[in-house]
Formats: sequence, C-alpha cells, structure tokens
Amino acid sequence: MDVIRLVVGPYKANCYILNGDGELNIIDPGGEADKITQKINELNKLVKFIINTHYHFDHTGANAEIKEQSRGLGTALLIHEREKEYIDFSPDRFLQDGEKLGLSGVEFEVLPTPGHTAGSFCLISKDTIFTGDTLFKDGYGRTDLPGGSDDDMAQSLALLKKKIRPGMEIYPGHGDFYVA
Repeated sequence: MDVIRLVVGPYKANCYILNGDGELNIIDPGGEADKITQKINELNKLVKFIINTHYHFDHTGANAEIKEQSRGLGTALLIHEREKEYIDFSPDRFLQDGEKLGLSGVEFEVLPTPGHTAGSFCLISKDTIFTGDTLFKDGYGRTDLPGGSDDDMAQSLALLKKKIRPGMEIYPGHGDFYVA
C-alpha cells in the first residue's frame, strides 16, 4: 500500500490517499476537492471508502465533492457513530469501536481515541497508524471544542503509548509523518 499525503485547506490538514490492491481509500478529505480529485483521476482507480477520523470541517470539507465524483460507483462515506450529533452530512455507514476495515490491501482496526472530539478514532494496522487530530509529531489535538475532553484525551494518549510500537509509521491529521 502506498500512502499519498495531500495538504489541504486553510488549516493545512493532511488528506491521505491509500493506493493499493486495485483501489483507493481517502482519509480526511478536508478541503481543496479539486486537488484531491485530480490525484484520484491520475491514479485511475475507484475510491472504496472516504473515512473521516472526526467531524471537524478541516477533515470533512471535501466529502461531498469526492463522493459526487464516484457517481454511484459504490464509494462509502464513513465516520464514527459518536459523531452523529455533530455532523451535518449523511454518512453511508457509522463505524464502531474495534471494527476491522480492509483498506488498499491492509487490514486496519478502528481504535477509539476520544478527546479531540467524542468520536475521534485512529486507524491502526500492524505497521501503520492514522491518528487524525489525536496525535501529532510534537503534540496532540486541542480539547476545547464541542465534544472535546481533557480527561478523554489523557486516556487516549495513554492507550496510544501502549499501541504504538517502535518502527510504526505515524500519519497525523496535521504536520509531518514520522516513525515511532
């Protein structure tokens, strides 16, 4: 699986395109839909899932345009069920804690990491983790917006400390990718 990072929107959010196994999966298309769709078109594969790690607009802003591009080709928009009360869009399905997703040839688990928002989660595999705004290279996401919690964030960071192994690739919602 190849991971392509596009920095999008005024808050410079990371949008990830997972390319492998004959499909694409998009994580956090936060803005600049034209930039994202151009890359999708260059790769010339169908998008299986659009996944939002949390509800903030800088991670969901291009959902509609990316979904529209799929024009009924089966692309599913996914977000965690605990984000229901905060979203103004209709996902195709809500994710559950511990759910497994096959993404571009790699199996990922939905790891709940509330704190930044109530439904924040990470996608974790054996060697890779997409952390949304839960964890950055030099810090973690803010907790003072609706659905945020200092206590939940502390628990989520403690969980990640146990789950992240040396050599694991870490892809945050903002800033640079790094290796644990």
